[in-house]
Amino acid sequence: MEKCLFCQWKEEKEEIILENEYAFARFDGYPVSDGHVLFMTKRHVKDFFETTIEERKAIFELVDKAKEILDKKYNPTGYNIGMNCGSSAGQTVMHVHVHLIPRYDGDVENPRGGIRGVIPKKQKY
Repeated sequence: MEKCLFCQWKEEKEEIILENEYAFARFDGYPVSDGHVLFMTKRHVKDFFETTIEERKAIFELVDKAKEILDKKYNPTGYNIGMNCGSSAGQTVMHVHVHLIPRYDGDVENPRGGIRGVIPKKQKY
């Protein structure tokens, strides 16, 4: 089996901005906003539901550290944290990854509903 994209990324040390024993982080190659970061497990697993408790803790430890960095560098006014699990949910790389997306006042006309926008007709309630 060929290595997946994110398995290859863990070898690209110069692009890694944070890492620990079980996970690593780097800036998204196709960012939704300035400072968009991806967090991946070092072990190849399909999605969040296949991760161990240690991997989950490791990912969210890095999320907290990345937020501190992004707060200083980009000064966002909010964040979205999300993941896609399975192709029906929009997952295109079948290696678990979490998105930390900085948000800024005025970046969309009406942000109400946040991640509920994955199904646009259900975003407004």
